[in-house]
Amino acid sequence: MKLKKLLGLASVALASTVLLAACGGSSKSASDDSKLKVGIMTLDDATEPLLDKVKELAKDKGVEIELVEFTDYNQPNEALQNGEVDVNAFQHKYFLNNWNSENKGTLVEVADTLLSPIRIFSGTENGKAKYTDIKDIPNKATISVPNDASNESRALYLLQSAGLIKLDVDGKELATIKNISSNPKDLDIKEVDAAQTASTLSSVDAAIVNNSYAQAAKVDYKTTLYKEAVDKNSDQWVNVIAAQKDWKKSDKAKAIKTLISVYQTDEVGKVIQDASNNVDIPAWKGAKVSSKD
Repeated sequence: MKLKKLLGLASVALASTVLLAACGGSSKSASDDSKLKVGIMTLDDATEPLLDKVKELAKDKGVEIELVEFTDYNQPNEALQNGEVDVNAFQHKYFLNNWNSENKGTLVEVADTLLSPIRIFSGTENGKAKYTDIKDIPNKATISVPNDASNESRALYLLQSAGLIKLDVDGKELATIKNISSNPKDLDIKEVDAAQTASTLSSVDAAIVNNSYAQAAKVDYKTTLYKEAVDKNSDQWVNVIAAQKDWKKSDKAKAIKTLISVYQTDEVGKVIQDASNNVDIPAWKGAKVSSKD
């Protein structure tokens, strides 16, 4: 549909609203303001219990949440930008900022939700972990990391958090191997395809593996040497609830604030960890995180 036609339809709708208002009526019931369409990716074993709990708590506060599922990672932002959903909850900050940049988008983050920490897994020998502590990583050890820009950067920040290297950029910028300013153990950082990092564990001292690939390869999480925490190094990888830039002025503002308030509770935080088998952790300020792994 062409823009002029869309604008024409919008004008007709606006005129109808004004007319009804003038007659003492309204085209929108008060209950519409308490209904939220939330864009998400297809529900899975981890997200379904989480969002069921959020819906339950929101309903207790008078807000009805309708989940709108998508199968392509670009669709929830397109739908939000076009006003087809009121908010979405599926992406981390880096993805949102990158989408805005590439699509001239104006979406904003309104609340932190969770972090899916990546991990440094010990290399294996005869099926057993070579090391049990990050401090055991020897000089000149080989560590494999994903070779795509965003995941490699995230892996390098994780190595910095673990005290193995130092970078000359801060947590808001993408880092590359060239940004390593200090490497006291003279580590050999081996860049490989993200999907292959798990398969390198038998031939390296350690590997940084994204959760999706670690789970698919059935990597033993007990071989974790170091796990990403919620801090300045991981901030851009924290998942968020996103909304349109003027959401605070919209008729959905109160409902969105309610959604945020019920999401950022200890009750939801516990579901985040339990439903994901502790792969995900709550990431808002003051969130309680179970130490079990």
